[in-house]
Amino acid sequence: MPLPMRFEFFIAARYLRAKRRQAVVGLVTLISVAGVAAGVAALIVALAITSGMRRDLQDRLLSSTAHVMLMRVQNDGIRNWRPLLERVRHLPHVTAAAPGMYEQVMVSHPPRAGFAMLKAILPDQERTVSDLLGKITVGSAKDLEPVSSDARDTAAVSSNAGPPPLVIGDELAQTLGVSVGDAVMVTSPQGELTPLGVIPSFRPFRVVGIFHSGFYQYDSGLAFLRLSDAQRLFSEPDLITVISFKVDDLDQAPAIAKEIEQAAGPGFQTDNWVAQNRELFRALALEKIVTFIIIGLIVLVAALNILIALTMMVMEKTRDIAVLMSFGVFPEQVRRIFLMQGLLISLLGTAAGLVLGYVGCWAGAHYRIPLPSDVYSIDTLPFAPAWRDGVMVAFVSIGVSLLATIYPSSSAAAILPAEALRYE
Repeated sequence: MPLPMRFEFFIAARYLRAKRRQAVVGLVTLISVAGVAAGVAALIVALAITSGMRRDLQDRLLSSTAHVMLMRVQNDGIRNWRPLLERVRHLPHVTAAAPGMYEQVMVSHPPRAGFAMLKAILPDQERTVSDLLGKITVGSAKDLEPVSSDARDTAAVSSNAGPPPLVIGDELAQTLGVSVGDAVMVTSPQGELTPLGVIPSFRPFRVVGIFHSGFYQYDSGLAFLRLSDAQRLFSEPDLITVISFKVDDLDQAPAIAKEIEQAAGPGFQTDNWVAQNRELFRALALEKIVTFIIIGLIVLVAALNILIALTMMVMEKTRDIAVLMSFGVFPEQVRRIFLMQGLLISLLGTAAGLVLGYVGCWAGAHYRIPLPSDVYSIDTLPFAPAWRDGVMVAFVSIGVSLLATIYPSSSAAAILPAEALRYE
């Protein structure tokens, strides 16, 4: 630090430490430091929670669903799907592909009932595009393996083997009041056409596993069954409705989806995780900006406290400033003394706030604060503190605080020694 700056820093630090004739000035200074610290800590925690929400939602979405999905434009299902699956599976940027069938059904266990989205799968292939089967907490998914020795022969199911297996989410299991081994009735609106109209098809299933993803939409409304059992339930002997894909670059999923769509040919369309969740992540980004602005008002209030503290200090130190200027200290040096003093207050508050904020984030992540999953979609409050957020918050805090020092420092530099010492 150059010698002139050492002098100004020395005076500024001494003014902060010195006992004041007016205790209220010291109190306002402490309040200013505490205000900056509180604002910075609140911003760090709020930004960490917002980033954590985005991270957890994205991670759970991407681990539980496919990055890209291929479907028929008319939504009438994909027939003769095996050659198509083999062709698109080896496209560039595709790391895995799995067939599936989705259908909305009613699941009942008298006297309770609920609605669920059935996903018919081939487990060994489904595990390559989704992690949900790896999150089974009670029971297992081994009963979902194809009955036939040939894993591709998904139509061969013995009707004498008892109710086919079903894996459901823990929230759905709680709604129905079932556990592993219990039987449930699955009713599909796709039934047989009779002279009396369409009669819904229904069939008993046996719960063999219960999974917990921590994502309420899946835990409360998703169930897995064998592809062959779904085809029997819906009277579609060899049909799937979707081919799910994992890709090697999440950010390029829309472009890869277009390549898959072109390779599949006319009559097909794709969807991807970016398009499905665009509004959700846009809302989270907007929430982060609004949170920063609103909580940043705490730092603004603290900056006003700094302005008040320095203004009162200038009034208290008028005689000292006049003496310094009479000994040859330039007005610009006086201005820098009070700028330096405001900077010290800001640095102390910002440093304390950063420490408090990151310690608070660590404590929140360590002790896992529960959330109502039916409201927030996730079951614990996430914290994802980032060093970039800390740098941005520190920059804003110090910048706003320095702006607050401009008026009092300019007032100090404008003091006339002769006028200040006239009545001393």
